[in-house]
Amino acid sequence: MPPYRVTSPASREYNCVAWAVEENTRWWWPDANDIYFWPQNAPRAETLDAFESAFGLLGYERCESTRLEEGWEKVAVFVGNNGKPTHVARQLTNGQWTSKLGSNVDIEHELAELQALIPIYGSVAMVLKRPLQKI
Repeated sequence: MPPYRVTSPASREYNCVAWAVEENTRWWWPDANDIYFWPQNAPRAETLDAFESAFGLLGYERCESTRLEEGWEKVAVFVGNNGKPTHVARQLTNGQWTSKLGSNVDIEHELAELQALIPIYGSVAMVLKRPLQKI
């Protein structure tokens, strides 16, 4: 049995950053050519600071723990060997994590298992949280 569960089909409409903020209609990335969506007041750079700024505009703040905390939602930003962000995963209310794998499928997984499953994502460099959004 694989260490993950596929939760939705492959799609080129959105990526991991969009999925982390629960959007599935556009690709989010701070590319220099302004091709993809990125929050207007966040630096358009592939840096942890730019990701922290973008998520900060959505109410997230840096935290130290990947553990589930009642009343909070979390995202984990991965970086590769070069220190640049490669992936963002979102914590689910059951404590598992969800990831959009590029233009491939969305999966539910343990955070540490993703690092082993897709080594090019690197490792978690930053965890951010915000109060759980009421719908």
